[in-house]
Amino acid sequence: MKLLVGWKVVAVMALLVLQVCVAAFAQEEKRQQYLGATIQSSQTGQTGAGLGSTGMTAAKPGQADGMGNPQLGGERRSLYRLNRSDVVALSFTLSPEFDQTLTIQPDGYVALKDAGPVLAQGFTLEEFRLAVRRAYTGYLHDPQVAVALKEFEHPYFVAGGEVGKPGKYELRADTSIMEAVEIAGGFTHEAKHSQVLLFRHVNDDLVEARVFNLKRMLREKSLGEAFQLRPGDLVFVPQNSISKIERFLSKPSLSMYVSSTQF
Repeated sequence: MKLLVGWKVVAVMALLVLQVCVAAFAQEEKRQQYLGATIQSSQTGQTGAGLGSTGMTAAKPGQADGMGNPQLGGERRSLYRLNRSDVVALSFTLSPEFDQTLTIQPDGYVALKDAGPVLAQGFTLEEFRLAVRRAYTGYLHDPQVAVALKEFEHPYFVAGGEVGKPGKYELRADTSIMEAVEIAGGFTHEAKHSQVLLFRHVNDDLVEARVFNLKRMLREKSLGEAFQLRPGDLVFVPQNSISKIERFLSKPSLSMYVSSTQF
């Protein structure tokens, strides 16, 4: 009799434990469902993420689909750097007697009043202002100077070879190598469309050379691949096939294609 009562007690306790476990499991399942709905709702409100897109993450600032976007703070255009023949005006806040207008000489220097020569070529306006400030530190106490660019050479490109109107042209807006050829009068009947050369200034002694197949671009209508020019670029359309050209050339080597005085 005692044994039977003991089995009943054990059975009741086991049933109670089972009920507790089932209740706990149901509560945990409801919590997970609630959390899942919350996460999904949060992702739906994010830029670039929607329903069922739990594997997506929001794009990084300044980028879209992994590509830099200048308008969103990605890649940015570099600041203008002074060049030979540029004209700059210096204005001294506390010492107007030192105000002056200077032309950058062929060697890249300017001759400051009472302070001697200072390098200007290759500097941004802010870098040049700091150089002028340092030059006058021995003459003036805490010199305060502002720099304004008065005259400068407008950006340009040169087109030569088998084009209708070889010459030097202003680079007023974003221009592709295809557009540059059209600006220069288009191809002549003897032009080698498939081997158009682009020469880009690297430094005073070195030029980078690239070859473009504009004939293929026109045939396949892939004008979006056309290379964008930079100020000082030289576009040369040959008459005959060019078997080989080095990636980097010395400036004297350009004489094989065009007069180096044009570049």
